[in-house]
Amino acid sequence: MKIKNTNVNISAINIGVVGFFAFFFLVYVILTGDYRSLLWGIPVIAALFVIPLILSYMSATEYNDLAPVYEAEAKPVRIKTINESSIGNIVRIEGVTERAMFKSLNRPQFLVADRTGEISVKMFTGVSEDINKDDIVEVYGQVIKRYVLVGDPVINAVIIRKIDKKEAN
Repeated sequence: MKIKNTNVNISAINIGVVGFFAFFFLVYVILTGDYRSLLWGIPVIAALFVIPLILSYMSATEYNDLAPVYEAEAKPVRIKTINESSIGNIVRIEGVTERAMFKSLNRPQFLVADRTGEISVKMFTGVSEDINKDDIVEVYGQVIKRYVLVGDPVINAVIIRKIDKKEAN
């Protein structure tokens, strides 16, 4: 879904939660005949859908605003050169997606590899295009530790997009 040129995704879990509560609320209303509860129930169920939609929009807007900054500041690197001393650096990598996970949760994680190694690439918002296994991608992001204070370096991506095989190095 697009809102003001911003791609907004709703996770499958969100839709499931709204459906679950809507179903049980409807059963309650039908069995008890308490139709006055529709006055508060419908707005609450709508809020269960709208609030995550607004949060997704805000997150995607922030990422869109950061994209030009990351494109301007990113230094192209090979995956093998990313280490503990790279934490905090804004980087650009190109590689092949070996694995794509958690796309339906709007927190996608990719395993991207080039000829020198592989690295985990995380995003904290939905991706604007569908990235799958074996896609050649370019990634702009910041090197962070996997678990905030500990763990191996990973890339917190702001941009991940497919590139043509002819463009890849």
